[in-house]
Amino acid sequence: MQAEMHPLEPFFQQMVRNSYAGKLGIHDADITRYVAHLLCEFSESEKLYKVRDEAGHPVYSLEEMVVAADPVHGTALSFDAERMVRKHIGDYALFISGMYPESMDPWRRRHGQQSFEELVKVGKESYYIVSQFDVEEYADEAPMFARLSEWFDRCIYGLRLVRDELTGSRPGFLPARVN
Repeated sequence: MQAEMHPLEPFFQQMVRNSYAGKLGIHDADITRYVAHLLCEFSESEKLYKVRDEAGHPVYSLEEMVVAADPVHGTALSFDAERMVRKHIGDYALFISGMYPESMDPWRRRHGQQSFEELVKVGKESYYIVSQFDVEEYADEAPMFARLSEWFDRCIYGLRLVRDELTGSRPGFLPARVN
């Protein structure tokens, strides 16, 4: 049985395809579908912070997310849990850096939040780690995560183009911050 498509998915697929293939030369249908699905997923704000701490509270800090992904020195209960959290970290980093780059302002950095550079570095690293899970049920999608890691900067820029298209380059059209 096929999962039901999010109502915004065709719209976001067209937007991502226009930016990725049309403007950046990223002709990768898997990545286009994945990023469009990511935009749909994060259109529901509670899914942006789906990593939870041991008490069940959302984890907001990138550093805490990385700890939650570590099965040896952190709180991940298994390597599957590591993969799941690392995938989310990559998704989170791509989404925030592409759609809400201003949320990485200097004030947040002075108050213990990640910088844009740290977010990009951890996002790339997380997708790379996910790509290393290349056996059994993960084998088919592992190469796509390797490409996402390799093309992370281009994918961010492509999301910025999507954002510009959505906002008509009008500042303030999208909320300024994601907390």
